[in-house]
Amino acid sequence: MGERADTAFNTTGSKWLLPVSGYLGFPLDQLFALFAAFWFRLYLSPSHANPLVRHAVATLLGIAFLIFCFGWYAAHILTVVVASYLIIIKSDISNVHRHSMVMAMGYLTACQVSRVFIFNYGILSTDFSGPLMIVTQKITTMAFQLHDGMCKKPEQLTPEQRLLAINVRPSLIEYLSYNLNFLSILVGPCSNYTDYIDFIEGRHISKRLRQHSGTCNGQNGYDKTPDPSPMNAVCRKLLVCSGCMLFFLTVTRSLPITYNVDPHFVSQAPFLTRLTYAFFSIQAARPKFYFAWTLADAVNNAAGYGFLGMDDNGKPSWDLICNLNILGIETATSFKTFIDNWNIRTGIWLKAVCYDRAPKHRLALTFVLSALWHGVYPGYYFTFITAIPITMAARAVRKCIRHYFLGHTGLKMGYDIITWAATQLAICYTVMPFLLLAVEPTLVYYRSMYFHVHIISILAAIILHQKHKPREPSATSKTLNSTTTSSFSSPCSAQCQPVHSNNNDKVD
Repeated sequence: MGERADTAFNTTGSKWLLPVSGYLGFPLDQLFALFAAFWFRLYLSPSHANPLVRHAVATLLGIAFLIFCFGWYAAHILTVVVASYLIIIKSDISNVHRHSMVMAMGYLTACQVSRVFIFNYGILSTDFSGPLMIVTQKITTMAFQLHDGMCKKPEQLTPEQRLLAINVRPSLIEYLSYNLNFLSILVGPCSNYTDYIDFIEGRHISKRLRQHSGTCNGQNGYDKTPDPSPMNAVCRKLLVCSGCMLFFLTVTRSLPITYNVDPHFVSQAPFLTRLTYAFFSIQAARPKFYFAWTLADAVNNAAGYGFLGMDDNGKPSWDLICNLNILGIETATSFKTFIDNWNIRTGIWLKAVCYDRAPKHRLALTFVLSALWHGVYPGYYFTFITAIPITMAARAVRKCIRHYFLGHTGLKMGYDIITWAATQLAICYTVMPFLLLAVEPTLVYYRSMYFHVHIISILAAIILHQKHKPREPSATSKTLNSTTTSSFSSPCSAQCQPVHSNNNDKVD
């Protein structure tokens, strides 16, 4: 899309691993972070090192990874972190969350704008926006939690906000460690400050085992139970990563996204052929994200971070900061369910800093924040705008039609199959601009699809809204509506979500 042929090799970071990384199609920096995480857990565990040493080493390793990967561009991430700390210690605590949000999002947006205009919709080889996006989440998350803990009374907070509130300003080393630690600086995910400090200071696992003391060891519980090992969880997640990499090397490369807007393909292939290729090319693009997010989760687990507690079977769960639920994504039968299981931690962040706090127009403001956070490429905004009528249509269908299929197993199965296919095709149609980025290829793709999803979703939303008449809700409909009608109202995945968090109707 106009980028130079040698752009991929024009980088301010180290070029040592570029040949191997270019061949595999995956960055190798997270693999080094994985080895460092194992070393950190074995040799710098809370029983072997005090919190100051753990903070310092985690920070220095994170900065080293930044410089290795991004060269002098690492200064952008360091600048915004230092500036945000100055706001934390100098700003009026009653406005610290506002000032932090404006500064972090403003700096991120300025960097995103420079990428668009300087690199002309190309993909910047030294792309530091990923770490900057993660740091922006952390800065704003902590600022809001600090405001909750120091400016609000407990009764003014939700149970979740009370649990995560911060009652004292962090020290410099704590702040740098939280934002720049090597576990999450490159890919994330964003986690809560209190959870991270518990991990560094050695309370992370025991604190959660205390909540399950009866399950762990009779009446004495966590005090006599050794810390569960994360090795099973790490091995399982690495196995998923291996499968994703194998899929990428054998399938994804043979289904390039850009072929959807190839002039010959668009002009010569029948509509059903184009639709089928779009579907499979989008499906094939997902494992790259699965790989990155699952590996990031495994890195944190390898260091001993990410313990959620004991599951219903009494086994340890290491999904505190997991970022996706692959099974939930691939089997989603609604647009909302798909979103609930994709980029989970970003949805939690959007809920915590925007949706729960906006006095009105909460959904619209959350969409805007999500769009700005992702960047300023036009394709992102095509995706978010397209998602609005699709979401409205999906809600209308569920409200007006779904209950007719719940009384019979066969009908329910048929309904689920149809809604699964419709959801996957709608997701494919919606996210294509997100991958194409620019205006011209996006319009080429939508014209080749005859804007059919736009038209169908708008008509469905209008027709079903007119036909739907308010009625006294039955017990069944109350149960159904309680899980679908309110944005961010219930947990999206018990496996991947913290017990105190929920993630519904996020708009990432």
